[in-house]
Amino acid sequence: MQRDTELRQEYLVTDEQDLRSSFAPTHEIAIKKCMDHIDAHARAFIERSPFLCIGTQSESGSADVSPRGDPTGFVKILNKHTLLIPDRPGNNRLDTLSNLLTNPNVGLLFLVPGFDDTMRVNGTAVLTRDPALLSLLSVQDRTPKIAIAVRVTEVYIHCAKALRRSHLWDQNYHQDRRDVASLMKIILDQTSGAPQDKAEQDKLDANLEQTYRDTMY
Repeated sequence: MQRDTELRQEYLVTDEQDLRSSFAPTHEIAIKKCMDHIDAHARAFIERSPFLCIGTQSESGSADVSPRGDPTGFVKILNKHTLLIPDRPGNNRLDTLSNLLTNPNVGLLFLVPGFDDTMRVNGTAVLTRDPALLSLLSVQDRTPKIAIAVRVTEVYIHCAKALRRSHLWDQNYHQDRRDVASLMKIILDQTSGAPQDKAEQDKLDANLEQTYRDTMY
């Protein structure tokens, strides 16, 4: 079992000058590649993406990152400065949406299965119930109640190093989900307590899978 390790104050990096002293200067291309709009290359990437992570912060600065996934191209490009993201049914915590009401700054990370590079988009966001816009996001006659409209301020392609180091898409490195507790057991252990009887736990796991089948398109 791994032992707890304490952070030692004398090794903490506490200012930007100290931080940058440990690294070589930024390459000029890394700065110039940042755009303020969706160009043809960014469009091609986003239109192929079935998954993104959206980072937001509350008014007090509490951070949150949420995964969003849908059929390929689920994020609509309204114009070169605006993206539209559907809000699909979830657990109704509404962390992302609530954060955006008080702090509109948002960061997006788009992934495409099989692509090792990623697309990063930063901007500000508003929430919309515009029926004309929501209709663009309908999937199998299911239209979201709300969409996130992102006003793009920064767009850039991110290199492949992280995904290549992680072997994210390489099936030879995929792990067996059964090696760790199920989602239901984790949640119950962390809240009301999971049942000790395996058959009862298996039934709860099966019920969750049935809920997925019943509520997802």
